[in-house]
Amino acid sequence: MAGIPGRRISRPEEVPTSTFGWGQIKFLCEPGLNHAEHLTVGHVKLGAGQGHLRHNHPGSEEILFILEGEGEQMVETDLEENGGVPEYYPVRKGDLVHIPASVYHQTVNTGAGVMELLAVYSPCGPEEVIRGLPDHRELPAGPWGQRAEG
Repeated sequence: MAGIPGRRISRPEEVPTSTFGWGQIKFLCEPGLNHAEHLTVGHVKLGAGQGHLRHNHPGSEEILFILEGEGEQMVETDLEENGGVPEYYPVRKGDLVHIPASVYHQTVNTGAGVMELLAVYSPCGPEEVIRGLPDHRELPAGPWGQRAEG
């Protein structure tokens, strides 16, 4: 059952789905679910043409591992080094993107199908910020919602 602290195995159908105008995410590892102390993990789905706007996670590094699909990843260069200039990269299945703490970034699905990502944040915290976004809607535990199915 979702929400049992200390679980060691997380199944997507056993956790709620957070939906947004830009896609969906299921948090599979976080403090309230697994008693995680140093990282949060989310499975993200973006439908064709979907993506999230430029944002950052103050104090948290992020890893994005592309599970399926292709897209465009923007990561701003270090503000101290280059003034925060955005750099754009094509990404596809198997690629890993590292986003340093507090650095602005954006991900957009440029493919025809669903783009799936594994998002890892360290330390924990971005999950609560993400849930606090104005367009957040939480669907109960169960299969993925229909929005990102492209």
